[in-house]
Amino acid sequence: MEKILDYFKSIWETILNYVPNIIFALIVLFIGMKIISFISKVARKQFEKSKMEKSLYKFLLNLVSWTLKLLLMVSVAQMIGIATTSFVALIGTAGLAIGLALQGALANFAGGVMLMIFKPYKIGDLILVKGKLGHVEEIQIFTSLLITLDNKRVIIPNGSISNAEIENYSALGKIRVDLEVGIAYEADIKKAKKTMIDVMEKHPKVMKNPAPFVGVLNLADSAVVLAVRPFCNPEIYWDVYFEILEECKLALNAQNVTIPFPQMDVHLKK
Repeated sequence: MEKILDYFKSIWETILNYVPNIIFALIVLFIGMKIISFISKVARKQFEKSKMEKSLYKFLLNLVSWTLKLLLMVSVAQMIGIATTSFVALIGTAGLAIGLALQGALANFAGGVMLMIFKPYKIGDLILVKGKLGHVEEIQIFTSLLITLDNKRVIIPNGSISNAEIENYSALGKIRVDLEVGIAYEADIKKAKKTMIDVMEKHPKVMKNPAPFVGVLNLADSAVVLAVRPFCNPEIYWDVYFEILEECKLALNAQNVTIPFPQMDVHLKK
């Protein structure tokens, strides 16, 4: 009986010894959670003011919040008297294993972070990247989504984009439309140039500044090739391309400027 009483007495003494540590640990836990909540709110406001991409700052907020909570839990466990060395080592080992298993995903995540910070393009921009030309539909953490000009959705990993050459046709708000029109060698070049300049100057989608330009590009086998260069907004590039090409053809016909086709003269000798 006496041994049983001594056993319960030792348990009670142990509880009494741990009660102050437990109370202190709970107080630290309560205050720590409040501080983490406050830090998250302040960080959220700062991210919103910086106009950072919503998907990126949400991810960063969650990452910071869970990291701080994990550190708080380890500190509270130490206050209670729980050995955390093995626990920390386990977390480190698990983190290393996960990192090795997700190398590609982490590279895409890092690429997405870089794209959202430096912003080489934004949603709606017309870009050429990895051989794909299209409008940016969405910039996600791991991938970017493009809608090509033939209305196909292309999903490109951000890791490959961040290391690739990016051509942004929308960045400057204007783009040059490159057209080529061939006229016959006997045609009046100045008349043809003036005709096509008039077509572009009257077109509502062609910019006045920079002014449209027409010049001799090449002396080909069957035609004098003229470079036709109007400027427009990137969003209507193909509208201007097709409309100007058609209107130039009609205007040259109206001015009796011949547009030749490939031909070959054959001379027979007796």
